[in-house]
Amino acid sequence: MIDLEAVVALRAVATNGSVAAAADALGFTPSAVSQQIKRLERGTRVALLERAGRGVVLTDAGRQLVTSSATVLADLERIEADLHLAGGAAGRDAVAGRRVTGEVRIGAFSTAVRGILTDVLARLRAEHPDLRVPLRESEPWETVALVASGQRDLGIVHRWGGVALAMPEHLVETPLFTDVADVIVRRDHPLAGRAELSPGDLAGEGWIATFDSTICRQWLRRLFDGVSNAPRIVHESMEFENHLELVRAGLGVALVPRMGRPPLHPELVAIPTVRPASTRDIAAVHRRSQADSPALQAVLDAVRAVSGERTPERPPA
Repeated sequence: MIDLEAVVALRAVATNGSVAAAADALGFTPSAVSQQIKRLERGTRVALLERAGRGVVLTDAGRQLVTSSATVLADLERIEADLHLAGGAAGRDAVAGRRVTGEVRIGAFSTAVRGILTDVLARLRAEHPDLRVPLRESEPWETVALVASGQRDLGIVHRWGGVALAMPEHLVETPLFTDVADVIVRRDHPLAGRAELSPGDLAGEGWIATFDSTICRQWLRRLFDGVSNAPRIVHESMEFENHLELVRAGLGVALVPRMGRPPLHPELVAIPTVRPASTRDIAAVHRRSQADSPALQAVLDAVRAVSGERTPERPPA
């Protein structure tokens, strides 16, 4: 009999690229993940990992097992959801009318953690004290991969403007709201008195931005399509709060979302962009096989409720 927990560990290695990264995603030690996979190799009598330099890669048999196990793990999730429903009323009545237990693992980007999930987790703790909801911060593309591979159960993701975010067919996407980003400048900046800014107005500015691999950075580049030599990046940081401080020090300008943004220092001004407006669509994603899980529905309901309270005002078109 194949050890399903070990299969999940192998899938984590395939998704994250190393035993150490898989262990971090699963909340185990690297040694524990290695032992699980070795036990799986003994049980199947085939090699599933092989050395590649200082790391490991999946063998052909390992890749086949990861691919084939997706359907089995999805079926198990559906069975578990059916068992929960069999113990009480169906659908949303099961969430509202009886104690919700279990675990729903969440993945989300940093501003969603500050802007939505701190309140969501507090609400869930009060309403469903027996429900465990561990949180991991991750970029949207990584969150989609973690949910798709079974390492997270619910993801909060965003997509800026027309920047694509690939969504596997077995995931369900629930739109939440549209967030807005403003250009942050010092109050003594020549553009500080403007009601709105276009890319042409900003072509000569030095920018503080997130890393090149992030969706936020992709949108900043897209914002300046057709504008030569822009954006000119002068500083990089993954934390928008750092962006605000760097702008306050006179070291550049930044594009900072409203969700999760602290109150601006009096020396700073926020101005929306037009042609195009800088907006991002926020959504929740989960596996289709978990759609009837009372635990997942309880968390998704809380996310919807808090998101409705946080919907920002949309800037001019």
